[in-house]
Amino acid sequence: LLDVDSPGGTVAGLVEAADAVFQARETKRVVAIANSTMASAAYWIASQASEIVAIPSALDRGIGSIGVFAVHQDLSAALEKEGVKVTLIKSGEHKAEGNPFEPLSEDVRAQIQASVDVAKAQFVKTVARGRGVSAADVVANFGDGRAFSASDAKANGLIDRIATFDATVSKLLGRSANGMRAEDADRFRML
Repeated sequence: LLDVDSPGGTVAGLVEAADAVFQARETKRVVAIANSTMASAAYWIASQASEIVAIPSALDRGIGSIGVFAVHQDLSAALEKEGVKVTLIKSGEHKAEGNPFEPLSEDVRAQIQASVDVAKAQFVKTVARGRGVSAADVVANFGDGRAFSASDAKANGLIDRIATFDATVSKLLGRSANGMRAEDADRFRML
């Protein structure tokens, strides 16, 4: 059981973590539960589970967010206003590209965009593998960067069911939500 409550994180390590979850499916059932938030990098990994569950109150806009972004801060105007001049001493023509002390050139912006696009393509491919759908289905139906509530995530195919954490654990243990074994609970209901 992967108990997930995360808005995401960085791309580094995601491919390996997602592959480990997917490979674990060969020997055991892996269930990921959105215990509030399962977005971006967290969804990338969780999408490889055998089943994805969300608690009923999973945050609105808390599941999915299949996309990648990078941030560049241009501090040059603020530094100039404060009278601060930064000098970068570097070796290598491209060594300090994208630094926050000068505006971003179009060439460097294009390079950053290309790396973001490559990461998103890998994200989409991995989600498609884990969810058993095509990459086109992921792009068309999984929000293309949007995140969803539990009910919308289920309607769009990002998760398999909605259940409480306790009910999910009970199901995994073969027990009903009241703590009885499932077969005993069924017999009790028949009486």
